[in-house]
Amino acid sequence: MAMNAESLEGRMLFAIPKKGRLHEKCLSILAGADIQFRRPNRLDVCVALNHPIALVFLPASDIPSFVGKGNIDLGITGHDVVLEGAMEDFVTEILRLNFGKCSLQVQVPESSPCKTSTDLAGKRVVTSFEVVAARYFGEIDDKLGLKGEQRTKIEYVGGSVEAACSLGLADGIIDLVESGDTMRAAGLHAISTVLETEAVLIKSTKPKNPQFDPIIEMITKRIAGVIAASKYVYIQYNVERTHMEAATRITPGRRAATISPLEQDNWVAVSAMVEKKKAAQIMDDLGRIGAEDLIIFNLDNCRV
Repeated sequence: MAMNAESLEGRMLFAIPKKGRLHEKCLSILAGADIQFRRPNRLDVCVALNHPIALVFLPASDIPSFVGKGNIDLGITGHDVVLEGAMEDFVTEILRLNFGKCSLQVQVPESSPCKTSTDLAGKRVVTSFEVVAARYFGEIDDKLGLKGEQRTKIEYVGGSVEAACSLGLADGIIDLVESGDTMRAAGLHAISTVLETEAVLIKSTKPKNPQFDPIIEMITKRIAGVIAASKYVYIQYNVERTHMEAATRITPGRRAATISPLEQDNWVAVSAMVEKKKAAQIMDDLGRIGAEDLIIFNLDNCRV
């Protein structure tokens, strides 16, 4: 389908990162929320097949600006990107999405005498997060009473930030860190964390199209369901009634466990939602009290 203004008429515009660390997970979120679409090759706009939505694929760094100005109704980007674009007053983060998690850290060489960000103040810092870094060290410089040339020098580079210190360009850097392997390989270590970030669902603080509020609410609830489902699994097992109290202490459920009598005397079937990260330990604990026929079900979506 050729995209033009007429084909987008009456459709809520939903911005998705077109590449990078958030892109693939966003596609999974859209599938879990049942937003069906076909994206033609080399086109960055496509319409949903089952909702009055048009998906717009943009660089993650551009999404806060488009949403904040009301040109796009809804978007997914990083919390760090919102702050770096100085758009926190213009967009509302309506949902944290539990993926794309990482830390924006101040890093220095292992041999550096700087042990804290205060020690680094007044020196050279290289980063691709120029706005956030200037704000962060600006507050430190102000507390230390640094003026003019005494203040921290923030220099921008677009990539390979971790190489700046070894090349003699900086005394420290500010960059995103997931595992920390890249930084350690470059001979760096963290001395402070500027912020923790993850993917967020955003809308304009002053939307231009309030008629789309109901569909934004629907999509938000669906995505929240996908996020909740990624955190939980459903466990089902059989246990003797005499061990039921101990079993339900292990699997209390979100509100309460579901308990059903079995045809066999003194046995019950129990089912409950449990945290996915604790599922293996929970199965071990249930096995120790004599639970049998334990089954784990993954969840595609839920409302909790």
